[in-house]
Amino acid sequence: MNTFPLFFKLEDRKVLIVGGGDVALRKADLLSRAGAAITILAPDISTEIQALLSDDKHELIYKNYNKSYMTGARVIIAATDDETLNHQVHADATALNIPVNVVDTPHLCDFIFPAIVDRNPIVIGISSNGKAPVLARLLRARLETLIPQGYGKLAKLAGEFRSEVKRKIPTLTGRRQFWERAFEGQVSQLMFAGNEREATTQLKADLESTVAALKNSTNHSVVPDAHSPANSPATTTSQHSQGHSTESLSAFAPVATDKLTTTQHTAIVGEVYIVGAGPGDPELLTFKALRLMQQADIVYYDALVSPQVLDLCRRDADKVFVGKKRSNHAVAQLGINELLINSAKQGRRVVRLKGGDPFIFGRGGEEIESLRAHGVPYQVVPGITAANAAASYAGIPLTHRDHSQSVRFVTGFLKAGAPNEKFENLLDSNETVVFYMGLHSLARLTTGLINAGRSSETPIAIVSNASMPNQQVLTGTLESIVELQEQNQLPTPALLIMGDVVALHDDLAWYNKHNKNTGATEDNWLRTGTAITDQDAKKPIDQQAHALSMVANLAAQQEESLEQLVIG
Repeated sequence: MNTFPLFFKLEDRKVLIVGGGDVALRKADLLSRAGAAITILAPDISTEIQALLSDDKHELIYKNYNKSYMTGARVIIAATDDETLNHQVHADATALNIPVNVVDTPHLCDFIFPAIVDRNPIVIGISSNGKAPVLARLLRARLETLIPQGYGKLAKLAGEFRSEVKRKIPTLTGRRQFWERAFEGQVSQLMFAGNEREATTQLKADLESTVAALKNSTNHSVVPDAHSPANSPATTTSQHSQGHSTESLSAFAPVATDKLTTTQHTAIVGEVYIVGAGPGDPELLTFKALRLMQQADIVYYDALVSPQVLDLCRRDADKVFVGKKRSNHAVAQLGINELLINSAKQGRRVVRLKGGDPFIFGRGGEEIESLRAHGVPYQVVPGITAANAAASYAGIPLTHRDHSQSVRFVTGFLKAGAPNEKFENLLDSNETVVFYMGLHSLARLTTGLINAGRSSETPIAIVSNASMPNQQVLTGTLESIVELQEQNQLPTPALLIMGDVVALHDDLAWYNKHNKNTGATEDNWLRTGTAITDQDAKKPIDQQAHALSMVANLAAQQEESLEQLVIG
């Protein structure tokens, strides 16, 4: 290592910064977060620094540099554009054995300011030793996406319980295993979900059940059987929910692992994460979606989830295709619901990965109704719905003060494949209409709209593979779009955008603008529709779920309802 990473305690310690401009401001901002008592020494000090350091603990000295001001300083920063002055500050600090940093001059630095990931009290510093600071910042940005804000709160909670855990669990190994279970199990999940009070309650319960198991194993040299109070649901949940093996109590005494395992699997309930995967571009995932995808034990994914997004799931997670395409459902909705419930009741962390947003034509509401009815914990993570992605990447604003004051999301088909023909609701020329699942019924939709009274000159666009490298956009009017699509054959997944805003596409298009109306359809990333990927071929879907899927398909033939969402 060129430098050794250390963390300085600077709370109420004097830090001298020589300089009063933008560079000094950036350093002062960072150091003030660590509680330092900052002294700024410069003849001119910016108003931003004055506002930042208005607290009485800080000092602003409007004078030229003099080494006498170094007295009592814990560290010194030279943040001026005067090279001679910077060298003088370095020499004086070195003579006084005070660590000094001369900004942007690595060979005059006793320490380096790293790129910081702040999850107080968890702090991560990244340094390239002055070789590539931009790269260090990029790495920091990558870590920011992977480390949820809840880790700071989790660390604070652990700090509150640390003394009590040390007192109640006498062995170092026992304490380590207890904290591993807490940090990787239900306690952490509750904290990440924002349920701080429940996380505290769960940690208390886990501690008491662990202490009870410790006392019992000390007395009997085995973990009690399923009828013992020590094997309460709180105990077994703590031991298994994070995926640890049954050795978690091995530090206490020899254990009867077969009994512990049996009890764990009968008591534990996992959790289901309904995650919006967005339109296909993996960079459009939310931080939370990525975190939950990385910790899933099993992933049930749709046809509209791109391979690039699926590749970001945990490598060793089971990945099961349950996608639905027009007239081709690999697993019907009731079967999917049953799969989610069964997997969670096996103690697994389940990600239900849906293209777009789970609550916009994603049937996420139906799934969480089923989970709630069966007592299965769940979270919902919104995603960027196809309408937003297609409009943004095609340069078609869904609303515009001069063209459209509201937007309506409409599905081309109702339940059981019945066509949506409520055309009389779609005649407002000041409204943008987005059709999901409308490409295969394009002729029916355009004819129905014109017959209902919508102008045949109304602009309309087809956006195929929105946000992906093979995105294509085809524009026309209600009268011309069918013939244009017959000529160009844009593939699914695609949606339709209708309204005056479509006329803005030619001027506002910015993404993949040269791939209009043409493209290699064989590069389409849409799933072909096999029920399970090749890597999961040896893991067939539960036969009960198959039976439910057949029942659901039969039942769906009797159902009808309109699915529309109006925003405006």
